[in-house]
Amino acid sequence: MKKNFLFTVFLLLMMTNAVFAQTKVSGIVVDKSDQPVPFANIAFKDSNEGAVANEDGRFYIESTKTYTTLVITSVGFSDREIALEKAVSYNFKVLLKEAESLNEVVIFTGKTSKKNNPALDILRKIWERKRKNGLYQFDQYQMEKYEKIEFDMNTIDSAFMKNKLFRGMEFIFNHVDTSRVTGKTYLPIFINETMSDIYGDNKLKKVKEKIKGNKSSGFKGNQQLLSFVKDLYSDYNVYDNHLTFFDKSFTSPISTTGIDVYNYVLKDSAYINKKWCYNIVFYPRRKNELTFKGDFWVNDTTYAIKKINMAVTKSANINWVKDIYLEQEFDVVNDSVFLLTRDYLMSDFAVNKKEDSKGLYGKRTSFYGNHEFNKEKPASFYKEEVAYANDSIYNKSDQYWHKNRYENLSKDELGVYRMLDTLQTVRKFKQITSLVTVLASGYVNYGNFDYGPIFSSFGFNEVEGVRLRAGGRTYFGTTDTWRLQGYTAYGFKDNKFKYGLSGKWMVDKRNRIILSGGNRRDVEQIGASLTTTNDVLGRSFASSSLFSSGSNGKLTNINLSNVAVEIEPVKNLTFQTGFSYRTLESASPTFSLDYYTDAGQTATRSDVKQSEVNFQIEYTPKRKTIGYAVERDNVDSPFSRFFVNYSHGFKGLLNSDFKYEKIQLYYKQPFIIGPLGRSNVTVEMGKTFGTIPLGLMSVIPGNQTYFTIGNTFSNLNFYEFVSDQYATVQWDHNFGGRIFSRVPFMRKLNWREIIGVKGVYGTISDANRAINASGLQYIAPENVYWEYSAGIGNIFKVFRIDFAWRGNYLNTPDTQRFSVKGSFGFYF
Repeated sequence: MKKNFLFTVFLLLMMTNAVFAQTKVSGIVVDKSDQPVPFANIAFKDSNEGAVANEDGRFYIESTKTYTTLVITSVGFSDREIALEKAVSYNFKVLLKEAESLNEVVIFTGKTSKKNNPALDILRKIWERKRKNGLYQFDQYQMEKYEKIEFDMNTIDSAFMKNKLFRGMEFIFNHVDTSRVTGKTYLPIFINETMSDIYGDNKLKKVKEKIKGNKSSGFKGNQQLLSFVKDLYSDYNVYDNHLTFFDKSFTSPISTTGIDVYNYVLKDSAYINKKWCYNIVFYPRRKNELTFKGDFWVNDTTYAIKKINMAVTKSANINWVKDIYLEQEFDVVNDSVFLLTRDYLMSDFAVNKKEDSKGLYGKRTSFYGNHEFNKEKPASFYKEEVAYANDSIYNKSDQYWHKNRYENLSKDELGVYRMLDTLQTVRKFKQITSLVTVLASGYVNYGNFDYGPIFSSFGFNEVEGVRLRAGGRTYFGTTDTWRLQGYTAYGFKDNKFKYGLSGKWMVDKRNRIILSGGNRRDVEQIGASLTTTNDVLGRSFASSSLFSSGSNGKLTNINLSNVAVEIEPVKNLTFQTGFSYRTLESASPTFSLDYYTDAGQTATRSDVKQSEVNFQIEYTPKRKTIGYAVERDNVDSPFSRFFVNYSHGFKGLLNSDFKYEKIQLYYKQPFIIGPLGRSNVTVEMGKTFGTIPLGLMSVIPGNQTYFTIGNTFSNLNFYEFVSDQYATVQWDHNFGGRIFSRVPFMRKLNWREIIGVKGVYGTISDANRAINASGLQYIAPENVYWEYSAGIGNIFKVFRIDFAWRGNYLNTPDTQRFSVKGSFGFYF
């Protein structure tokens, strides 16, 4: 849903001069054939201030100082100097001529040589010292951090300002500014500031951040927006081989594998803050790969980076992001230690990558100071704390921020706080933000009640026919300590009403002790997932898919009640215990759950009554969550998940029918494999001890829809395999377009390659086979059923198609040997 949020913001804003720098220039560099000259160097004469044109030859450069001459250079071309008649000059067209004489200067054209290249000699020395520079030199460190995150609408022009969408809100354009990076006008619409202390221990490999203050302009109650903005910008270290942005791995220009993907040119050398430094320009060897272009300055003795500027190439296979620009500056401490003091990151989010397309800037500026070293703290200090609302952090005075900011806000940034407070009172703005909230969350807000989710309002299956659903939940803010939610549904074929009702109460915020309970009567496709939960409002997509590749009539009437208590004593480590009672009965005359009730197999029953107690542990390291309420959403970033559940079924308690014990384990691990893409490995295992009927068996999840459903087998029908003990392994890998980018006629499509394989092993005990009276032939995957798949993602940026082949069990009845599944989603 976080992905949908940003996409929605794009659609809404795109339906629709306070200048501080002294010198600004933008334009394009071309050759005599009027073709763009990519990666040309642009600099103000007699200065260290410069920029690198993009692969389309376009550039923008600005300075707070006044300059009168611009110098443009590029390998293989004669240098060009241009007189600047005005302080602000846009849309220059610079013609470069081919060099007539090389004058014994070694020129690197196109792909630079990997031999006799002084830039590579310097790069190798950087690799040798990279683990000895900066904070790595100390056992422990601590420092203060000031961070400012800002969202801006960009490419603001007169036509944009006159759009009917902004009628009644014209005052917001009094705060239009100009980007020092792109030269485009922009309007700040969101600012978030954070003060924190950072502690690190290189021996323990632990880092902890303690937030001291936080301030936001507008949207104060929208934790989805605040956390989503935070998720856009993960921390990175330019010395690492790969840098991750938007869930994608970019090759760092300082990487030990950089020689294979970048060209390097030693451009200049000069004193910077009394330190002699070399200037190296880098740009990609191939298009469509996740790379940067830019330059860096490196010290000649420590080989530590002094300053680096880099921008993601426009041809990089990434959606909805037109530009990513990064700057880092390092200061010298104790004459030899280079420490990061300023980090600037800007992303230009847009529907397309056209030069004049409108979009959103997302900017993060971080400052670091007050460093202290080798002050050891106990290991317990680094224990992750459960996030809970601390109002004192969010109520700091204006005087506090004026005193502690590392960088003063501009006049227009200060005005954004007032402007957005005013916007909260404008009716049209409220309507726009309400629409964004509805599309992002799926709920329509009415005071303290949310109606929805609206995306579950309509469904269809063979038992219910057309199904309509209406529901809602209480909502008092992002720190709700309790929540009630429920729904009712009606099937026009079975003419029955269904319902679900649940409640949760967080009795302890620090340890997130939550009491919950509820009841649900509904029609369900049980066996759509191996790892089950007792969520009374949970219902699989497989239960009411609009289109299916086979019969979806094997549905069950379920009446489930449960109570539970959970606690999170350590961040992302949750313990839960609960009690549930359920009745199960077939919902279709063509499907049976019958079982024998006597040894002589003379009497049968069709319903199951079962009470059960369970204990579960869930551990999700590196998971990020939204808000502090009794219910939280996950920020969309990869994290591993470990889940184990033990259940005990009682016989006789509340007329329960069976005694058994069940253990289930689930483990999912994502892997980002540098430029090769991302893999996910999922393992599920389970075993039931005791005699149970079909309704309590572990059904190997099939998928008879035309859409992808996670953790299911694409070529299995519902109830094709059942088991009472099982083990599954699933692996899928997304290459992120690395293969297609090497095929000339496919590069511009930006398609992405996906492959996968999954298998399952399972058995059924003789006792469980003996009580089966359902008429369904029990088949267990004792020979390890497996299937493999290949797919293409990022079709039109939002569609993915997968082709799956069955590996074995090819002669079972109604075998589906091949299937095609599709899915829609918003992916970077």
